[in-house]
Amino acid sequence: MSDPADIPKAVVLLSGGLDSTTTLAVAGDEGFACHALSFDYGQRHRFELTAAARVAHSLQAVSHRVVRLDLSAQAGFGHSALTDAIAVPKDRGEDLAGEIPVTYVPARNTIFLSIALGYAEVIGAFDIFIGVNAVDYSGYPDCRGEFIQAFERMANLAVAAAVDQRGRFTIHAPLIELSKAEIIRRGLALGVDYSLTHSCYDPDPTGRPCGHCDSCRLRLAGFRDAGSADPLEYPST
Repeated sequence: MSDPADIPKAVVLLSGGLDSTTTLAVAGDEGFACHALSFDYGQRHRFELTAAARVAHSLQAVSHRVVRLDLSAQAGFGHSALTDAIAVPKDRGEDLAGEIPVTYVPARNTIFLSIALGYAEVIGAFDIFIGVNAVDYSGYPDCRGEFIQAFERMANLAVAAAVDQRGRFTIHAPLIELSKAEIIRRGLALGVDYSLTHSCYDPDPTGRPCGHCDSCRLRLAGFRDAGSADPLEYPST
């Protein structure tokens, strides 16, 4: 994807998972020159970073940067099953949004969006895309529409480019009201290759998904409901 001056730039948060990959495809389809931004934050499922690089290349992002920061308990943050020695929940009940699970990383999306905001100002972008979803999600408070709206208001008060009226920042969450099946159908229509993605919170040493964590179960149910086969390989049991 070329990045001439007359094409608007966007920063796209890219984990390498299903939702963020679809979001990158949506941003590109809407005519943005996409600058993908990933985070190496001490997550146990670091295979997603390799997936993010594959996805960024496949969807022709203008650039792909990986920001390194430590959100683990060892660094004074964390206390999450994604960053620390806490068991990842498996085979939870059907109502996955009923409580905030131990896979919640404190203020993660707030931190990521804040860094994306600073990056956007530097490269002259006023659009930031994030793949949060408030329908099929695991109960994270920073995946809700009210959070996205509040962050957008804050962004336009906090950043010089907005205060100087050079532009107004927009936080795009194009998947926020879609079911997982709808997200998958949208991505497939845009030509997304989901075999490049990684969603599992607790993969085996080779990166193969467990098939039992919240993320795997939501993904598998989404493909089932979309009438499509998940291209990833899962354990037989």
